[in-house]
Amino acid sequence: MRKAILAILALVALTACSSGKRPLDDMRSASAGPDEFTVMPVAPLEIPEVLTLPTPTPGATNRADPTPKADAIAALGGNPSAVDAGGVPVADSALVAAASRNGVQPDVRAVLAAEDAAFRKSKHRYSLFSALSRDRYFKAYARFALDAYAELQRFRSLGVATPSAPPR
Repeated sequence: MRKAILAILALVALTACSSGKRPLDDMRSASAGPDEFTVMPVAPLEIPEVLTLPTPTPGATNRADPTPKADAIAALGGNPSAVDAGGVPVADSALVAAASRNGVQPDVRAVLAAEDAAFRKSKHRYSLFSALSRDRYFKAYARFALDAYAELQRFRSLGVATPSAPPR
């Protein structure tokens, strides 16, 4: 009888260790095959109208190099040459000025990462359940979750034109 109880407890402990599900914020590939998001096809070769070779420019891009940002901007109806313009486009200068009116913090990513780690550590509950759980991301940020349907109703009650939403 004692061996059967120990066997059942061991089985329960082993099944609790591996849930089989990966958390939503784990973006690593689960397969041993190639990662299709790292493969970038190269643009097809073109024969230029003028067959004289241009003077090589150090640091310049090749015409056949992939340009995923420019391709995405063009697919969304934007101007793909805005990627290479450098600096802030004139149309966005007022937005950038308003966003940076109180100054800009150059190490904002490192500061936010440290603050986020401290926040998640402060939200850790020392119970058996959270000690066994690996990912506490959604539990820590539950109060910051946005109820999309409540916001949709709020905007509609204010008279804001809103798109249709899928049913609950």
